[in-house]
Amino acid sequence: MSDRHTDHANGDGSGTDDVVELILRDHRTMEDLFRDMRNVEADRAAAARRLADLLIAHAEAEEAEVYPALRRYRNVDDEDVEHSVEEHTEGHEALLALLEAGEPGGDEWDEKLEDLVQAVNHHLDEEERSLINDARENVGAERRAELGRAFARARRDLLATAPGRPENVRRVVAESSG
Repeated sequence: MSDRHTDHANGDGSGTDDVVELILRDHRTMEDLFRDMRNVEADRAAAARRLADLLIAHAEAEEAEVYPALRRYRNVDDEDVEHSVEEHTEGHEALLALLEAGEPGGDEWDEKLEDLVQAVNHHLDEEERSLINDARENVGAERRAELGRAFARARRDLLATAPGRPENVRRVVAESSG
């Protein structure tokens, strides 16, 4: 696995606790993993497992630690927070479809990968233009650092449970649509 896939938001001395920077780093890592998942020369199955773990841990940490705090800021649109939660659900459903599509490289797997890439990239783009910018503009640096530490801790704890396992993704999808 290449060095660019180093986990930054886990207290590894990456130099920042700012929740905005930590979330953006995860977003870029997801994009890197999508490139690997499309690359026939790469270990596509390993990239898919890593993406599944990261996607679930990232979204659940945001929903547990970041989104509730952002709702308390006047200049952060509550509808943007709700929309992001809905998009997490769509991403999790697309992830589950990929995990159930068989081995990397098959026609169904490639099709489900593109569905996942489209759902997640749409969310990353919207979240960065709305919530991330709102947090950068309206939340002070000290509070962003507190949120970053809470996000990183929740994310790290979730990653330790291998949250991208198909049975766990099924549970997450069932809970979010139930």
